[in-house]
Amino acid sequence: MDELFPFIIAKYNYWASLILLFIGLYGMIAKNNLMKKIIGMVIFQTAILLFYVSIGVKRGGTIPILEFGADHQPLLDATAYANPLPHVLMLTAIVVGVGTLGVALTILQKIQRVHGTIEEDEVLEDLRQ
Repeated sequence: MDELFPFIIAKYNYWASLILLFIGLYGMIAKNNLMKKIIGMVIFQTAILLFYVSIGVKRGGTIPILEFGADHQPLLDATAYANPLPHVLMLTAIVVGVGTLGVALTILQKIQRVHGTIEEDEVLEDLRQ
């Protein structure tokens, strides 16, 4: 038990992303209100972004620009550099997520205008008639 607590504390960002992931998944599956489903989707996306950014972090890492000394040899070892690829990919994912949110809200607005509600059960019942 004494070894488990420091492990949990050391990986708090992974635990936070896992908790957010389950909250978002619950919101998307269990709720009948379409707005709550969209909020669950956004929370789910945020959890995934947090997870991938957490993977890309390297403590003590520097920017991946090589500096050369007078003897034309790199001053730092290449293993000291942080990999920027996960962060760049997550910036792209954020843009795609904002676009997805905008489309989802637009569709939700159209559903509310046509059916007069954003409750999933009522919309499905209206579609069956």
